[in-house]
Amino acid sequence: MRSWKGENKVVTIKIYNTMTRQKEDFQPRSPGKVRMYVCGPTTYNFIHLGNARPLIVFDAVRRYLEYRGYEVIFVQNFTDIDDKIIKRAQETGEDALQLSARYINEFFKDAQALGVKPATHHPKVTEHIPEIIEMIAGLIEKGFAYEVDGDVYYAVEKFASYGKLSGRSLEDMQAGARVEVDERKRHPMDFALWKKAKPGEPSWPSPWGEGRPGWHIECSVMSLKYLGAEFDIHGGGFDLIFPHHENEIAQSEAYLGQPFARYWMHNGFITVKEEKMSKSLGNFFTVREILQHFSGQVVRFFMLSSHYRNPLDYSPEKLEEAKKGLERLSNALANGQEYSNGVNGIMSEEAAAAREEFIQAMDDDFNTALALSVLFELARQINAGVAAGEEKEKIAGLTGVLAELAQVLGLELKAGEKAEADAGLLKELVDFLLLLRQEARARKDWTTADAIRNKLGDLGIIVEDTPNGPRWKRK
Repeated sequence: MRSWKGENKVVTIKIYNTMTRQKEDFQPRSPGKVRMYVCGPTTYNFIHLGNARPLIVFDAVRRYLEYRGYEVIFVQNFTDIDDKIIKRAQETGEDALQLSARYINEFFKDAQALGVKPATHHPKVTEHIPEIIEMIAGLIEKGFAYEVDGDVYYAVEKFASYGKLSGRSLEDMQAGARVEVDERKRHPMDFALWKKAKPGEPSWPSPWGEGRPGWHIECSVMSLKYLGAEFDIHGGGFDLIFPHHENEIAQSEAYLGQPFARYWMHNGFITVKEEKMSKSLGNFFTVREILQHFSGQVVRFFMLSSHYRNPLDYSPEKLEEAKKGLERLSNALANGQEYSNGVNGIMSEEAAAAREEFIQAMDDDFNTALALSVLFELARQINAGVAAGEEKEKIAGLTGVLAELAQVLGLELKAGEKAEADAGLLKELVDFLLLLRQEARARKDWTTADAIRNKLGDLGIIVEDTPNGPRWKRK
């Protein structure tokens, strides 16, 4: 993929930072390098449509940053031990860690189908237990955590700016919490860093006894291990702002004594008929189920057709629309490539303007919806140019930019598949016309037979009559 930094231009990308609630100029910690962490799935089932959105969104962000010339270190974790995994393993009679490993393998199959590149690092919680224990011990030593009967809790009241990401005070959180009060906690909103093992659960030795990590501590440990303090982008779904990301900030900054991440990005919810997707409402869909009816590229196109921060409403009808949109782009690419085959393209004003408009859209908080509109305008110009017989060098240039920008979004425009389908259709049509010609010749209807042959000749099809029947080829 071509990396484009611009001619004599400063790269200025704006990112909406959830922490400050405004768009900010993107300034990575190290020039030319982006360190990026995105929360991955808890692996107890196939990923669902809600999981797929951050996968695709942040893959597109990563691809664009690379296109703009950055070296991107991208980390996405697997939560491979958790209450949900243990519960599912108990239901199926399977070993919890084996169940999790199986669904990690299934994750990679779905991610590949969606056009998602593997991360630079895919750390697993179970591979980082010593580092997790070390960080918990450090928090206890600094007075931000305490142990009670083998459990370790984070003391939220000790962190003065707790709530700064979600914009909620401790009083508001406590009033809106739907959790049973644990009398052992110093404050109702204190959260678990280490959980004492229950009989039959996977566990690891620690200074506080056998147990396993809490949910939030794992992402702090793994992001800091692979990216270092004050890394550039931390991403995830809108639902992770509280409590997960809020708690990550509290424990990480208390441990480090400095900022955790520079920019916080969150994608909007997936809804079904404008209701949040959930199993209880019966509107819950796994990616694997959807891939039985639509390609992963169609799902990706659908996800990118809306700005990542907006809610996105799912329906099979909308995937059908996405399929048609993807076909329009593929057909335009095929038309342009076929028309300008073998010709070197030129960077016309139209092609250069399209690339610049695409970059402006993506520089403005990764507006993929607006970027896609640029691709459709390119497709229109290609089709119109082919129909008007414009110079092939110009069409080749437009086609090249369309392919380039689609690739930045991770969209595969299957021009080859269309060309193959068109070739098959052409063969069927010519064979049918030759059959009609043979029937006309058998009736001694020479006028019709000659008319068919002459028309095919006008269309570039040469017909040869042989003892074994007619043969044809293109001029």
